[in-house]
Amino acid sequence: MSVLTPPARQIDPRGQRFGAGVSAIVLAIAFALDLPWLAVLVGLNLGVSAAFGTRLFLPGRLWPSIRTAFRLGPPREPEHEYPPRFAQALGATFLGLAAIAFLLGAAPIAWLLVAAVAALQTLLAATGICVGCRLYFLRWWVPSIVARLFGRADRWVGVTVAPISYAKR
Repeated sequence: MSVLTPPARQIDPRGQRFGAGVSAIVLAIAFALDLPWLAVLVGLNLGVSAAFGTRLFLPGRLWPSIRTAFRLGPPREPEHEYPPRFAQALGATFLGLAAIAFLLGAAPIAWLLVAAVAALQTLLAATGICVGCRLYFLRWWVPSIVARLFGRADRWVGVTVAPISYAKR
């Protein structure tokens, strides 16, 4: 097993929402105070968390204490760790591109990328909708749909995909 792929964990989605809210606030502060290094630090933390596990996402580290203090109990439906890690990798990529734009002197483009990450983090915090997590799941059904559109077998795409089931799990 690779260091980058520790055993899969089930995580509390409320912790991810809380961490996303904190992250969005930090990115807003970075923008308001014109602190590009702060946005880059958030991107670095997203990258570390994506690579080594969500337990390393610093904005979400306070969640277990809050859950205990308010006696919220365990989550009703824990979620698999990989979709949030994929979403964090996307956020880290966007903030990495923002860092490059800052270095090249293209601050407006950089802040636009930071704003995109902050907006998606805010969406997750406010509604529980994780766009990056949804994109993670596309890797299973897109090859099947493409294969059906072109009338070919799934192996045409190079991926063996189970049929799509729309039944509620």
